Amino acid sequence: MQYSYRNPKRRRVIAEINVVPYIDVMLVLLIIFMVTAPLITQGVKVDLPQAAAEPLSEDSKPPLIASIDKQGRYYLNVGESVKTPLQASEMKALVSAQLALDKNAQFVVKGDGDVPYKSVIDLMVLLQEAGVPSLGLMTEPEDE
Repeated sequence: MQYSYRNPKRRRVIAEINVVPYIDVMLVLLIIFMVTAPLITQGVKVDLPQAAAEPLSEDSKPPLIASIDKQGRYYLNVGESVKTPLQASEMKALVSAQLALDKNAQFVVKGDGDVPYKSVIDLMVLLQEAGVPSLGLMTEPEDE
């Protein structure tokens, strides 16, 4: 009877890193980011009026956006107040605080197209009383 010194069922040692689990995790994270990215929106949904206007230059600092929605509620895209409606006094205090931090801050008004003109003017007066020297109005580009 002859004995074999080599075990044919013995496994060979593989000296490689198994990257398949890392690729699986990366693909799961990619899918999570792809699903959640459209859900993350900044600001309040406002239907802007359309107009042919010059856009801000790309090298300029992003402006602070004072929004007013259909119900006439005010918003400012600063800190936690992005989606929290503000009272007029809160808006005025927040704008004054932002101007104290940056005197060259630019402000634009983002008013819903269905908001009465008087409400937008009231917001502009409020911002002026808070010390904003000049304002811009946001619009959507006209459809061709």
